[in-house]
Amino acid sequence: MTSSPTRGGLLEAGWTERFVGANGVRLHTVQAGPEDAPLVLLLHGFPEFWYSWRYQLAALSGRYHVVAPDLRGYNRSDKPARGYDLATLADDVRELIFALGRRDAAVVGHDWGGIIAWAAAIRAPDVVRRLAILNAPHPATLRREVSNLRQLRRSSYIGFFQLRGIAERAIARDGYAMIWRTFRAADRARAWLSDDDIRRYVEAIARPGALSAALAYYRQLLRPSSVLALSPARVITAPTLLLWGERDPYLGVELTDGLDRWVRELCVVRFAEAGHWLNQQEPERVNRELLAFLG
Repeated sequence: MTSSPTRGGLLEAGWTERFVGANGVRLHTVQAGPEDAPLVLLLHGFPEFWYSWRYQLAALSGRYHVVAPDLRGYNRSDKPARGYDLATLADDVRELIFALGRRDAAVVGHDWGGIIAWAAAIRAPDVVRRLAILNAPHPATLRREVSNLRQLRRSSYIGFFQLRGIAERAIARDGYAMIWRTFRAADRARAWLSDDDIRRYVEAIARPGALSAALAYYRQLLRPSSVLALSPARVITAPTLLLWGERDPYLGVELTDGLDRWVRELCVVRFAEAGHWLNQQEPERVNRELLAFLG
């Protein structure tokens, strides 16, 4: 594990950047909080990087050692040609925990980070001490709703992402205008997302190889190893908190229903006025829920 200089404007006092070798790749991380405190991992979604957890890094680091990695392929982490199937991504979480010198961790995930967190809790239950998910469907409810016409319309972008080269060019066109539109549509009033915030996301996804790596997550979702990694046959035994913004344009709130069969100890908290980007839209309430849940 090696430390690197901080980059002005992104890191708060007491936060450090470190590169950690795990599962054959080097993951860039931002870490905060006492080294000997219980470990909390924060896993971001698409098209983000560790920065999406800035509010949670600040709030949780008083009690926990908080680590927010750039996921494989994103921002400053390694971008290998392969390894974007869900089994490998879930193994990245387990191996990152071990590389940090721990046997287990509380794992918090949003969007793709949430899907990976679900898979990690299913595949490696001994290393996931507690599980918190923000707007990411459990595999059982995802399979149940896959034939729901309304959900299919909401998820239609996944089909577009399968178009190799075409999707990359469309997203990158006009200075990544599609990324700008996606974020600005979620916060037209600029209440929680500044132009500087969006610019940082664009700079991260514009790094060489990052966009294709991020799209590979979607392109490998139906690979046999990914399907097996999402098998809901194993009941999750870790205490689980599911936070959900009800105004999510991509994932319907019905995906939060019917999970008792698959998650032994579950608490669901819905945010009526929030959408997909919950941890940034409602940071104070999200932080309170996480602090209470993590104990």
